[in-house]
Amino acid sequence: MARDANTSGSSKGAGAAPKKRWWTQIIETYRLTKQADSKLNLFLIATFLVTFAVFLGIGFLLKAPIFWGIMGVLFAVPITLIVFGRRAQTAGYAQIEGQPGAAAAVLQSMRGSWFVTPAVVVTKNQDLVHRVLGRPGVILVAEAPPSRAANLLANERKKTARFLPETPIHEISVGDGEGQVSLRKLQRAVTKLPRALKPAQVTEIRRRLDALSASPLPIPKGPLPKGARIPRGPKA
Repeated sequence: MARDANTSGSSKGAGAAPKKRWWTQIIETYRLTKQADSKLNLFLIATFLVTFAVFLGIGFLLKAPIFWGIMGVLFAVPITLIVFGRRAQTAGYAQIEGQPGAAAAVLQSMRGSWFVTPAVVVTKNQDLVHRVLGRPGVILVAEAPPSRAANLLANERKKTARFLPETPIHEISVGDGEGQVSLRKLQRAVTKLPRALKPAQVTEIRRRLDALSASPLPIPKGPLPKGARIPRGPKA
């Protein structure tokens, strides 16, 4: 899809690149995370060993070390993967934080029926407003200092409200200033908004917004360096 980053069931073109194997993605994610997180191996090894040791200790107390040792391995592997995922996510945010378009990259990585239009507003100061459509309604997300973000959001809200007068409109300002949402909490802030629309209404509003939107600006889908990806967020 040209404008919306997330769609359910994108078309498979004849020249589409084949999907990477899951283990290839894990290896690539590990390599990129290791570059940004020098203590990654230490944390992963420590997590596995501590988890295994706890289960093995229970096994000796219950006089069944073999059984509990096997259970320790079975539990240590997924727990270690969870820790790896968390550190990969932290490294991913660190790589894009502060770059123009970082919020768009995070929004585009959300799972579920979220339709993201990056950079519906762009200023000479590289302030941006992105638009997200989902079950909560229209969410306007600004990347700008608090003093400028308020005006950008207010103007875009008026424009959207004139076109969609009965649709809920939410505003989020991304940043570290007062009243802003940090980049790392952006997905949570969006997905926690109350649901107000039915799927059919979202589809209809999406069609109307497509008619409203001008040609998409030639900005990258996200400023992730060297193919790094933000881990998927919670489903809508």
